[in-house]
Amino acid sequence: MQTTAGSYALVGSVVPRDAFVNPYKADAPVCGSSSGPAIAVAANLVTVALGSETDGSILCPASANSVVGFKPTVGLTSRAGVIPISPRQDSVGPISRTVADAVHVLDIIAGTDPRDPATKDADSRKPPHDYKQHLIPGGLTGKRLGILRVSPFFNLTRGPDDVAYNKTYEKHFKTIKNKGAVLVDNLVIPNIGTITNFTGSGEKLALLVEFKIALNTYLGELTSSPELIDKIGQDILLEAESTNGFNSTVNESISKLIMLTQGFEKVITDNKLDAVLIPGIAEPVYSLFSIGGYPAITVPSGYDPDDWPFGLVFGGLKYTG
Repeated sequence: MQTTAGSYALVGSVVPRDAFVNPYKADAPVCGSSSGPAIAVAANLVTVALGSETDGSILCPASANSVVGFKPTVGLTSRAGVIPISPRQDSVGPISRTVADAVHVLDIIAGTDPRDPATKDADSRKPPHDYKQHLIPGGLTGKRLGILRVSPFFNLTRGPDDVAYNKTYEKHFKTIKNKGAVLVDNLVIPNIGTITNFTGSGEKLALLVEFKIALNTYLGELTSSPELIDKIGQDILLEAESTNGFNSTVNESISKLIMLTQGFEKVITDNKLDAVLIPGIAEPVYSLFSIGGYPAITVPSGYDPDDWPFGLVFGGLKYTG
């Protein structure tokens, strides 16, 4: 890929290799797709960065690089100018070293933008003053947080490292409880096996169709677009290109995704929860928040026996963040 350093003088320059190195452990995964912003923040190259997420692309790299990643409710922040995948699921959010930094950035980027119709209600959905007002000592007191145990969530049993993961998470649960939160344990989301099945849920088909349509719209607005399809392999792009727009099958997939969100919302409302907790180490879990456009934030949680970072994720209903 081109490495331009933001300079027209370097347009067209291609380095001999790409580098994706975790600042905490060279052989650790960095996840994606917003790995660049997460690495830059983790390595102290920048104070904050912006990432975009369709399904895990902020939460996963933030977790893997031991930084804070916040994916706002879809429609709270503008996607104007961002290369799209799905207008239904895409969200732009901050990546930072602290929750406070992320909140300060959110106060700046949240709001209505006429260039992104999805944000038409964003101004009215923001808190009366700002999000910073919630950065208070004792903020966890009285908050009701749900813990999901059934695979692929906590009580992990994938391998020997999971013993360390589980031990660390249980320690954090005790800390959260000691800070005044009410933990509602052993919750089960209906149809969670389907929700976390990228193909079976219908999410893959819906995203491929949406990607083709949204990308064509984006490219049509560019002032210049070089033809590189023959030079760069793009399996997902080619798969999306083979779709034929919205038809009954695609509409059924989207309807299925909407139906699958109802179980999550019911668990939240029936248990009067402020948020649910999930581990930040298993990529399929992010679909729980992505398919419904729900907000979520990951915070650094610890390191596994190989010194690979991992996070803890909090997620809730729309416009709770």
